[in-house]
Order: sequence, then C-alpha cells, then structure tokens
Amino acid sequence: MSHRNARLTVFGRRLLVERVVSGRPVAHVAAEMGISRATAHKWIRRWRAEGEAGLADRSSRPLTTPHRTPAAIEARVCDLRQARKLGPARIGPILGLPASTVHRILVRHGLNRLAWLDRPTGEPIRRFERARAGELVHVDIKKLGNIPNGGGWRVVGREAGEVNRQATTGQRRSCKPVIGYSYIHSAVDDHSRLAYSEVLSDERQHTAIGFWQRANAFFQAHGVTVERVLTDNGACYKSKLFTQNLIAAGIVHKKIRPYRPQTNGKVERFNRTLLDEWAYLRPYTSNTERTEALADFLHTYNHHRCHTALNGQPPISRVNNAAGQYT
Repeated sequence: MSHRNARLTVFGRRLLVERVVSGRPVAHVAAEMGISRATAHKWIRRWRAEGEAGLADRSSRPLTTPHRTPAAIEARVCDLRQARKLGPARIGPILGLPASTVHRILVRHGLNRLAWLDRPTGEPIRRFERARAGELVHVDIKKLGNIPNGGGWRVVGREAGEVNRQATTGQRRSCKPVIGYSYIHSAVDDHSRLAYSEVLSDERQHTAIGFWQRANAFFQAHGVTVERVLTDNGACYKSKLFTQNLIAAGIVHKKIRPYRPQTNGKVERFNRTLLDEWAYLRPYTSNTERTEALADFLHTYNHHRCHTALNGQPPISRVNNAAGQYT
C-alpha cells in the first residue's frame, strides 16, 4: 500500500507508462516525476510482464517464513483450543510456547474467539446466508416474565415491587410470586434479516399458526415470498396442524436437529437484540407499556438499524435492492 508521501500511486504509475510508451526516454520521465531510473524501469518491467494488473501494489508478505512454528505444533495448539477451550496463557506453558505465539496461531486458524466456536464440538461455526429474500425464514419464541403495574422490584425496589405484584395478581405475600409470562413470537428472513414479532399470551399450536399467518402477510406486503420456514422442535411447531398450515400456503417446513439451536441462529441472535434493545432497554412501569414499545423497536430495526452482516445497511434496504428499488 502506498504511504502518504509516495511519489507514485497507481495513477502515477499509469502516467509513467503512458509517457514512456509515447517514445520518451525513461530517464527523462523519471526525472520529471521525481523518482529514480531504477524505480521507473521497475514499473515499466512489471507493466510489460503483467499488464494493468502489474501496476497495483503487491503484498508485503514474505514468500517463506523459516522461523514459523512447525505445522505439528500448530495442530497441537488447535487441538487444545478446540478440545479443552484453553486460552493462550494456558496453552503456552503446556507446549513451551510464548502466549503471544499461541495467540498468533489461533488467529491464523480462526480460533482466537470462543464465540466463533461451537461449544459442544469446538468446531468453527460456519456462517451461511440464503441467496434471496424469502428462501428461508427463521421462526422462534422467546419467553419473558410479565411486569406488574407500577413496575417490578428491579425498578422500584423489593417492597414496592411486592406491593405492585400483589395488586396486579391479587395474590397475598404468602403465595408463590408468579405473575405470568409473555411469549414473543418472531420471524426473521435469512437473507435480508427483515423481522416481524408479536407479544402473545402463550405458545400453543393455534397461537403459533395465527402468528405465522400474520407474519407471512407482513413479508408479502414487503414483496417477500416465503418458500421455507425453519423452526426448533417446540411442541407447537411439531404439531401436524402447524405443518399442514404451511403446506397449504406452499411453504416447506424444516426443523433443526435436536439440541442444535445454532442452526436457527438468525432468529436466536435477533432474540438477543430484542432483549438488549427493547425488553431491557429501559425500566417499564407495566407490561402494556413494554408491549407497546415493540412496534417502535421493530420499525427502527427494519428501517434504520445498521446490520454488520448487511454492510452497515438496515434490512429493508436489502429487500428493496432485491426488488430492484433503491432507498
């Protein structure tokens, strides 16, 4: 890469070649451009050998590295990382290597972050993305505790929170402190990350079917035709009625392997975003207030929130681009 005071950029090298090809002496052109004759001849030689591609910067990486850690030791480092989840400070003493060397080896093999590994197997997580919107939609349910009117104990303290809970549920202090749960049903498009969510009272099959029908209408309104739906093995999704409802709409129902939520990772990651940027974003004084805030979050997520997997663009931009529209 050219430094800030470089005499020649790619444009300058091209200009050098043009002047020499026009018939002017290399020495004269080099003097005009403030470079040595050897440098001028180097770029002319590269251009004649490789054409336009020869004028680009080359990697400064050496062709050979004689002092690089042997492959057998690197393999041993990777084995310890994947099998025992050890870090550089633990692996180094075992193999007699500096921790910095172990870290470089882990970076080289893409094992330096435990978050990038599948915890049960230690294998690097392979990310995938469907080629077009609607080819696959991830569906899942997130369970959240309800908030008593006036706020829970995390907001107003133990005593006031207990009073609010009793007032909301009608239970006495001696009763089990259960106020109920809300179930957030979510659907996320694999390609565009366009998302739709609803807060519902349960996770039964008829509730899941009703949610999907409304979610499918949402995707269709944005020009997305759903082809496949991927769910976990929850009871509502294992029901024949749910699958039959999808088949009737021309949609294929896929279920993940048992105990492999990574397969449904798009919506699992969306659930984390729901918690951080909606459910736990600020103190809510009631369950109704939190539910009403979901619509604003979804609008922000779909239309304004930058997504690293989409090159910093919101999901709606990829949907519009796929349809030939540009926002």
